[in-house]
Amino acid sequence: MEGERSGEDTVSDYLGQNPEVAQWVETLRTYCESNKQWVARREFLLRNMEAFPTVEPGLPSSSLDRLLSLSTVWANHVFLGCSYPPAVMDKIKEMGEGIVVEDPPVRRSTKDQSTARGKRSEGDADGCVKRAKCGTNELDGRGAAWPVSQKAGPAPHAPAEHQPFFNRLYKAVAWKLVSAGGFGPNQDHFEILQSCVESCKETVTCVFVPLKDITGLPAAQTQKEGHVCEIRCQSVYMGTGYGRDEAAAKAMASKEALKVFQGRKVTVKICRRRYKGKDVEDLMLFDEQPRSQGFPPALSFPFEDEQLDGASS
Repeated sequence: MEGERSGEDTVSDYLGQNPEVAQWVETLRTYCESNKQWVARREFLLRNMEAFPTVEPGLPSSSLDRLLSLSTVWANHVFLGCSYPPAVMDKIKEMGEGIVVEDPPVRRSTKDQSTARGKRSEGDADGCVKRAKCGTNELDGRGAAWPVSQKAGPAPHAPAEHQPFFNRLYKAVAWKLVSAGGFGPNQDHFEILQSCVESCKETVTCVFVPLKDITGLPAAQTQKEGHVCEIRCQSVYMGTGYGRDEAAAKAMASKEALKVFQGRKVTVKICRRRYKGKDVEDLMLFDEQPRSQGFPPALSFPFEDEQLDGASS
């Protein structure tokens, strides 16, 4: 890839001479990238492959994951204006040296951005106060509390409301894992998840239930000792884990939650799952991998009126 020429012509020449690489690199494009964004990020990937000698086209590896993460961080900075710690900024600027982006986005001044953020914050604060006073039921325009016998669940527009937050969280997790050298079995998965969530100004919710108290499990499993942990954020289900004690269950649930962030994007969806022996609609976080519908039973359900139901959180 090194030579006097740079840009799209050089990339085209290189890919023309390496058809297998050309076919493979196209699989790395995300569905939401414009042609301009992809052409730039593709050049970033190809220019820096030599710095990751263990990257082999068509074979997954931690080096490839790191290169992809850095390319995403670079593209986010160039096209979206995202900022990262100084060490990361220095790294991606060095890796992106020589890549020319035609007609890069023009951004407003810092003062204009601060003013706009201030106005949005005021609006968000008002919305939070309204939700705190009115509860979940008013979010979809029903106003009064539902009777216990009536179906409760997330509003149809809830996934779209939560998606922007989880897009930000995806970027935070991606950078955290890049800093940690990739996703690994010996990491403190809960610390990684918690720090990323807190960097996005939110908190992680953990619910613990003794395994023997969960209904609907096979008889053999109900005899086991241990706890099950369910992790949520912004009322969205992220993962479930089992362990001999609460700490082990939380660690396993955190690991399962972080696995969702290994794809190219995350998506919030409404899905049906079991809760206290009944089918309910729940908000869940997914990656791009196909999954069976055998979801673990919900340990909590934030879309019902706990006082009317007489349940405890």
